[in-house]
Amino acid sequence: MKPPVIWGMVLVLLLLVGIGGYWGLSALLKDSETQVTIAPEVVADYVHAVIQANRTVYTTNVVDKMQESGIVAAAEHWKGENALPLPAQFLMETGRLVAESGKGIKYKLVSLWPIYVWNKPETEFERKGLEAVAKSPERPFTGFVRIGRERYFQAIYADVAVSQACVTCHNQHINSSRRDFKLHDVMGGIVITIPVAP
Repeated sequence: MKPPVIWGMVLVLLLLVGIGGYWGLSALLKDSETQVTIAPEVVADYVHAVIQANRTVYTTNVVDKMQESGIVAAAEHWKGENALPLPAQFLMETGRLVAESGKGIKYKLVSLWPIYVWNKPETEFERKGLEAVAKSPERPFTGFVRIGRERYFQAIYADVAVSQACVTCHNQHINSSRRDFKLHDVMGGIVITIPVAP
């Protein structure tokens, strides 16, 4: 073969390798810049899993152990007493701190049989959600709602009585409108609110 033909073939080969490399690199970079989105239902499930894990650890490894050891008890008026917050109060306090963080995510406890009025459903969506999870506690009630001008995704998960202390407190509390709860009954719901684009 003549040298000009060889150089021509080398040049074409280098050109093809360069184009292929450029195309591969740009495709790789494009994939790395692709925005990943997560469905709000999945985000709500993640948040709920963290809430449940924190509450379970607090209930079993802090409240139950401290009370069994006689060190300190959990009490409704824990702020004014030398006491731990009840597990429900722990959840409400962490929910308050999350709301104050300014990230837009909120969560709270609500019930069709609240001990205090601030734990009753605030909207028709919350009321319907509580009724739905009372019938089917294994499935959250979800949907999109508007609060003012903002659009949110809300998920309501069943709040089940996981300890006898929860049942006793609700059944004996002076403000309770229902006094026949049993262990593993649905006592209300955890409402998770996540901001979404308009």
